Amino acid sequence: MNAAITPADVEAAARRIAGVAHRTPVMTCATLDELAGRRLFFKCENFQKVGAFKFRGACNAVSQLSDEDASRGVVTHSSGNHAQALALAAKMRGVPAFIVMPETASPVKRAAVEGYGAEVILCRPTLEARETTAAEVQQRTGATFIHPYDHPQIIAGQGTATLELVEQTRELGTELDAVIAPVGGGGLLSGTCIAASGLASPLRVFAAEPLGADDAARSFAAGELIPQTGPNTIADGLLTSLGELTWPIIRDHVEQIVTVSDEQIVAAMRLLWERAKLLIEPSSAVVLAAVLDERFREVDGVESLGLILSGGNVSLDRLPF
Repeated sequence: MNAAITPADVEAAARRIAGVAHRTPVMTCATLDELAGRRLFFKCENFQKVGAFKFRGACNAVSQLSDEDASRGVVTHSSGNHAQALALAAKMRGVPAFIVMPETASPVKRAAVEGYGAEVILCRPTLEARETTAAEVQQRTGATFIHPYDHPQIIAGQGTATLELVEQTRELGTELDAVIAPVGGGGLLSGTCIAASGLASPLRVFAAEPLGADDAARSFAAGELIPQTGPNTIADGLLTSLGELTWPIIRDHVEQIVTVSDEQIVAAMRLLWERAKLLIEPSSAVVLAAVLDERFREVDGVESLGLILSGGNVSLDRLPF
């Protein structure tokens, strides 16, 4: 597997998924601009298919399988948005999908995955069990393993959100100075980095991370990959460790990682619901929380900022406010 993901790969992914993935809207909110002291442009991946950016990468990866590989299907392990994204991408191409999910996965998410026609295989809720079970399924079926984030075609697909964001803000008469994305496993952030680096005027890239799952910030500070241990945050989409592909890209391209508390995340989520009327999940709110943090206010030279809202799959029965 080639670890070198280039801006050309992101551009090719954009052409590949055009007309299949949604070109999600970019929204603005004068109240939030005033609070941040900057012009903010929200890339609304909560309006993407399956309600999250993950469909971009899954669609790109599935579309590049040979007919022979596609006939044997795809397999992954995921308890959330990647599971749904891969199941839908496989359904749209008419190929089998085998999704390993922990027994503790949300019944709603499991039902959604099954609704897209995928076969769900349950396992114990540990990373080791997920990986072992996925390997067994792969051996049994011959299906192609599509990692949730540490995969070149997944990373390239996720980067297409940034290309769209730049085009859409230009249509609004604005050139962005920077972009900020949330970081969990790093698929979205590393794709954002690659896309931003290939522009005629490269964008500065920032990251937002929950304080209770801050392996990226700790890795960044240490200059080496430090695995996640015992994450605890309301932003349940950002619990994963960085990957071997995503970490070097993030290390080399991100300017600063801002960590925020769950209290800040909930406050930002509420602001986006109430003031911008954007129904997003806690993992999406992390970017606004970081932008409103004092440390980010001290960043110079960023007047126009793109924020990638990663998804909107929140349980309405378990709202944090």
